[in-house]
Amino acid sequence: MSAKIFRLVLLLGLMFSAAALGEDAPAAPAQTGSLPSIGQMMTLVDKATTDASQGKDWSTPVKLVIIFSGLAILPSLLVMMTSFTRIIIVLSFVRSAIGTQNIPPTIAIIGLALFLTLFTMAPTFTEINQTSIEPYLAEEINFEAASSNASQSIKGFMLRQCREADLAVFAEMAKIETPESPKDIGLHIVIPAFIISEFRTAFEIGCLLFIPFLVIDLVISSVLLSAGMMMLPPTMISLPFKLILFILVDGWGLLAKSLSLSFN
Repeated sequence: MSAKIFRLVLLLGLMFSAAALGEDAPAAPAQTGSLPSIGQMMTLVDKATTDASQGKDWSTPVKLVIIFSGLAILPSLLVMMTSFTRIIIVLSFVRSAIGTQNIPPTIAIIGLALFLTLFTMAPTFTEINQTSIEPYLAEEINFEAASSNASQSIKGFMLRQCREADLAVFAEMAKIETPESPKDIGLHIVIPAFIISEFRTAFEIGCLLFIPFLVIDLVISSVLLSAGMMMLPPTMISLPFKLILFILVDGWGLLAKSLSLSFN
């Protein structure tokens, strides 16, 4: 494996995980309770695995460990640091509200959520490519600067979705001084605040989506009770009406549009 290929794979695999280890800007003053930066971690691994008498390249086993570790953690970071969480929760709420059990199947829901995530995250990924990957491949910046640029881009996206109250809670628990700007907050605080904010937003949207389908269930239940058909499951009768309503209003199109526009 050539050095350039190794560095590319390492950058792609650790672009988020390395940034999540600590502060993004190397020049920023250290805060109480801050985690080690990516530069410090890379220097530590470099010193621990390099033999000064045999050059400064890392050994092959260490390269493989780092690559596979980065690739293993990448799916979790894709789920928790992008728009995927909100989208998959809302889609799951919709399926439960309609009452179609396993239709659409889970794999279809995940696939739709994944491609909607790629669509909504396209501006952020484009920014990462322009400010991090392309300059790094052109050898205009080093790995530390590339990771810092990537983390700043992903942090900007997360901060736009975070509630100030959630950021304040985690900053208080971390016992750090109140920064002048949210951009000065470390990713180890921004990420959990972003996740909590996404959970709350997704549940709010899910609750609103449940209301029209709940109204249909109540109407059908009242009609069946009035007709004396108490032994007939209301969901069996209401399901076709809910499906017809969802199709007439172009539910999937409206849902995809609303989810895409819900991100700042």
